[in-house]
Amino acid sequence: MKSWTLLFPILLFLFGNSNPSQQHELNGKVVDDNNEPLIGASILIKGTTQGTVTDIDGTFKLRITDLCADLVISYTGFETQELNACANKPVQVVLSSGVALDEVVVVGYAPVVEKKSMGYAVQSVPAATRMHSISSPRRPAEPVNTEGYAEINENGFVPTSKENTSTFAIDVDAASYSNVRRFLNEGQLPPADAVRSEEMINYFQYNYPPATNPDQPFQVSTELAACPWNDKSQLLLVGMRAQQMAREDLPPANFVFLLDVSGSMQGPDRLPLLVESMKLLTDNLRPEDRVAIVVYAGASGLVLESTSGTEKTKIKDALSRLRAGGSTAGAAGIRQAYDVARANFVEGGNNRVILATDGDFNVGVSDNGGLEDLITRERESGIFLSILGFGRGNLQDEKMQILADKGNGNHAYIDQLSEARKVLVSEFGGTLFTVAKDVKIQVEFNPEYVASYRLIGYENRLMDNEDFRNDAKDAGELGAGHTITALYEIVPNYTASATDACSIVRLRYKQPDGDTARELSYNVPVQVNSFGQSSLNLRWAAAVAEFSMLLRDSEHKANATYEHCENIARQATGRDPSGYRQEMVRLIGKAQNLATAVAADK
Repeated sequence: MKSWTLLFPILLFLFGNSNPSQQHELNGKVVDDNNEPLIGASILIKGTTQGTVTDIDGTFKLRITDLCADLVISYTGFETQELNACANKPVQVVLSSGVALDEVVVVGYAPVVEKKSMGYAVQSVPAATRMHSISSPRRPAEPVNTEGYAEINENGFVPTSKENTSTFAIDVDAASYSNVRRFLNEGQLPPADAVRSEEMINYFQYNYPPATNPDQPFQVSTELAACPWNDKSQLLLVGMRAQQMAREDLPPANFVFLLDVSGSMQGPDRLPLLVESMKLLTDNLRPEDRVAIVVYAGASGLVLESTSGTEKTKIKDALSRLRAGGSTAGAAGIRQAYDVARANFVEGGNNRVILATDGDFNVGVSDNGGLEDLITRERESGIFLSILGFGRGNLQDEKMQILADKGNGNHAYIDQLSEARKVLVSEFGGTLFTVAKDVKIQVEFNPEYVASYRLIGYENRLMDNEDFRNDAKDAGELGAGHTITALYEIVPNYTASATDACSIVRLRYKQPDGDTARELSYNVPVQVNSFGQSSLNLRWAAAVAEFSMLLRDSEHKANATYEHCENIARQATGRDPSGYRQEMVRLIGKAQNLATAVAADK
């Protein structure tokens, strides 16, 4: 035994140290037939998911355990190459165009069951995610697609005799509305689970009083009026308006564009729309802002180092040269994007990863639980996350909702370039700069006045009442200039004696860089307006809520009809410089025609 102990160091010296932790750096460049660099080309170690992508100059660096490795190099529209490369000799790879051999994610087809809802054949799937076929009400069902939406169990009425307090986190996301618009513009009714009432309502800005207290980032408004779809109910509106900040007053931004360039992003409504959208944001950058670009497909990589907002041409050039192809290593891209954001962290600045994707992660950590844990850990670094969804037929809406919620950020769906302009230019501060985080609302109803109540929407934002004052519980974020609207439908206690208060509204929030919450409270007096005499804010919010209930075929829609909804929407349009409200009036008409066609086919 002793002789072997003495002999081992000699053998190690003679035959080399096989320590697997020792790594070598392999360098190379990928170009086309004209010696032009290919940005975002995928380099994978053969037989693994370990790899990287080329940067804006077509170059790459890859850490390997052995001195040499077999590589697979691919780029959409070019022949895939395999070669052996070694760390002591940089390689230059020329890919020939003309043959597309990249992997493309193919949407699978599945049998459709006979059950139909709202004109859509629904595939039987396990767990909470439902996948809906996208087919015209008057055409035979097309193959089932793989769009994923979290199941929504609509809030019902709660008697105040059992529970008189309601708690939820705010939601500034508006992805549901633009996604619903996409369905309707394509001549299809949306699946019920794609319709989130709170996101429909909060797509629009409301004319609430501005914040005047410099120590408070928002102003709160409340209003009570008759319910337009049920004459036995009333509506309680709770509105918030965040401080508006001029663009020049926003702190410096450290953005990392994390862009999905996998095969599932092929198609004009995906990567090409993504690129043009990010160019709009690039035009909005100031000299003090910086942008890095990380892309991911079969592997992830940095294609543009952190670059000043003055170099817009360089940033746009990097975007223009992106191509889609390969599988989707989303988790690896997320990790690298946060690493880049931390490396360029700006103290007191707006540090944010902007993930643009269809949400189809299929390499590495891809399940919702694993991604949720990953994002929850990363948000502690003070880096926020915004998610932009693109595409149709494969849109993983549920996954993007989870990532945005856990990443202290927001989620938008980009169905057209005008929506990108709204989200990334017109509402730049609200989308990409947070003025308050972990914002919670709690409403305590007076049982003497309110017999029962139901919160319209916010089903995936409900919180336990005891968590309202638990500062460790994550909640929603509020962006500069944003408005937030919540509606309760309440049934008054008509047998009760006169009372002065309907409810108490409480709010808790933290500063963007804080850990301790502040609490505010407001009494809601019993001053009930007729619906016609209520504010434009309440009437428009009610019109959107009614539209949402009709699209969902809600059991609580009572006397709601498309004709009635369109009428109150027309009368509540008010000042509409961007035409968003007029657009919804037209969408109501489209939905009515589609619903009529579905009814005729039954």
